Amino acid sequence: MPYEYEKNGAAIYLESFATIRAEAELDRFAKADEQVVVRMIHAAGMVGLEQHVKVTDGFTDVARAALEAGAPIFCDAYMVSEGVTRKRLPADNEVICTLRDPRVPGMAADMGTTRSAAALELWRDKLEGSLVAIGNAPTALFHLLEMLEDPACPRPAAIIGCPVGFVGARESKDALWAANPVPNIIVEGRLGGSAITVAAINAIASRAE
Repeated sequence: MPYEYEKNGAAIYLESFATIRAEAELDRFAKADEQVVVRMIHAAGMVGLEQHVKVTDGFTDVARAALEAGAPIFCDAYMVSEGVTRKRLPADNEVICTLRDPRVPGMAADMGTTRSAAALELWRDKLEGSLVAIGNAPTALFHLLEMLEDPACPRPAAIIGCPVGFVGARESKDALWAANPVPNIIVEGRLGGSAITVAAINAIASRAE
């Protein structure tokens, strides 16, 4: 017996986002930020995610302006960097993940931390004005905050802080929100992950509804 299901891709797309906008509580978000949050909900398949999203004033406008000016995007994991839709990037922006750099294992051993955290040290020279996306490792977000405590460290334009997990995820995002070094967006608690982070990047890169 054939199954009855929607086969029209455009119809699926429209119904999906109509459902999100009908069911999610989006009133507290500015219009530009709302577009990003809707995409994050879609990636998670979870209406209600918006209740855990916190975003600083002007975050999306700042992040979008950075990309339009040609800023690179730094990602803590390849699951994030590989999900970025390159054709949406407004300035053929460089998408960088240094996790597989051969120097990283030795750096992690010397620093006494994870590879995900150590890999961020290779970002320092290009951080100025960039968009940073942490979608996997709480240790990476904590180390980014440690780096930014140094007045000599270049500062990104904006940070997507959505690491996921049961150890350090909640705490690292709370730390980002409290420190507020630059405009940022977080998903509170254990929630987060690569798909949500990628959705935020792609939404920022595109002005589409």
